[in-house]
Amino acid sequence: MEVGLFIPCYMDALEPEVGISTLKLLERFDINVTYPFDQTCCGQPMTNTGCHTEAAETEKLFVKNFSQFDYIVMPSGSCTNQVRHHFDAIKQTDEVQHVRKNTYDLVEFLHDILKVEDFPWASFSHKVAIHYNCNALRGLRHASMSERREPFFSKPKDLLSKVKGIEFVDLERPDECCGFGGTFSVFEEGVSAKMGQDKVMDQHRSGAEYVISADSSCLMHQKGCAMRMGVDLKYAHIAQILNGDLS
Repeated sequence: MEVGLFIPCYMDALEPEVGISTLKLLERFDINVTYPFDQTCCGQPMTNTGCHTEAAETEKLFVKNFSQFDYIVMPSGSCTNQVRHHFDAIKQTDEVQHVRKNTYDLVEFLHDILKVEDFPWASFSHKVAIHYNCNALRGLRHASMSERREPFFSKPKDLLSKVKGIEFVDLERPDECCGFGGTFSVFEEGVSAKMGQDKVMDQHRSGAEYVISADSSCLMHQKGCAMRMGVDLKYAHIAQILNGDLS
């Protein structure tokens, strides 16, 4: 199995340790993982602000970098959703369709493709709340959605439950947006900050020690809100837990 690893641009700049955890975790399963060094951005910031035409060259570069792989894996539900559902600025060639069809978020890849049943190297004896990125939840179906009133399921929780010592706590509003929203947090700063503060207080009331998510972008937003509010909460990407980098 040949896997191309995409690391989101914000993660590469601000939280490279999450990318390293992702790489090390994938290599534990005897996968041949390649990191194309010419990769840049998936184009999501441009698409989210309506600049679809301007995203074309970014999309072309992404396809050029990753079309030769069996799977493209990335530790970000929002970037995965962008590639799979919004790569529309370029001609839909066979290569483009292959990339869109075979791009997976790390959680999906571990849960649905590899069907991992155990993480024997990992231990995490803490109370944990899970944050679901909106794109991962509603675009990739990481978990059940409250507005659909459907039977509960959670792929991140299923994976984390295989880590020794972990204890889950429930949020009052588990699938409510945290307010980050990419460029939304820039254009609607006040609304974004208040949504983040509401999310942090929900997490704090739950008794969580850590908040775990498959998206560092949301976590960085929430962490910033928590720090400014003086709330004692820690935030970590799911790759760091599953790879045993935090304990």
